Amino acid sequence: MNMQQAAERADAMLDATFEAIVPRVHWAHDTTTTHTCDVIRRRTVTTVVSEQRRGSFLGVVQRHWEKSGYKIKSVRQDQEMPAIYAVSPEGFQIRILFGYKGQAFFQVATPCVTKSPVTDPTTPANGPAYPLGRIPAPNIRSAFWSAPAPLP
Repeated sequence: MNMQQAAERADAMLDATFEAIVPRVHWAHDTTTTHTCDVIRRRTVTTVVSEQRRGSFLGVVQRHWEKSGYKIKSVRQDQEMPAIYAVSPEGFQIRILFGYKGQAFFQVATPCVTKSPVTDPTTPANGPAYPLGRIPAPNIRSAFWSAPAPLP
């Protein structure tokens, strides 16, 4: 596997994760980082996920990852900035974390593979496309994910 193929696998992992989140959230591609032999793909959620719904959001993601055969490496159960870190059977590291203003950030880091050029992701963003480095804080409201009450 070369870096381009690994980046495409990372994109497929992120695509499947976002497909598992229902109702859908809006997201934008974030930066891609390449190193000597690995690639990091990132996506940033622009839908507001209320503090009361973050646990449910994380639960949806965690259940999808477990069903996909990923091993959960750690869970940060922080009220404001929770996170889940997992690894796929092929050694791809995947994570979700909540940061500033409750914004959800997804990242996949590939294992070391054969060096090659890497193109930009081809999956269209689900929501407005922003220039890299200019993704705003969550600004799209969802009747479900942005609701101020926890799920029963």
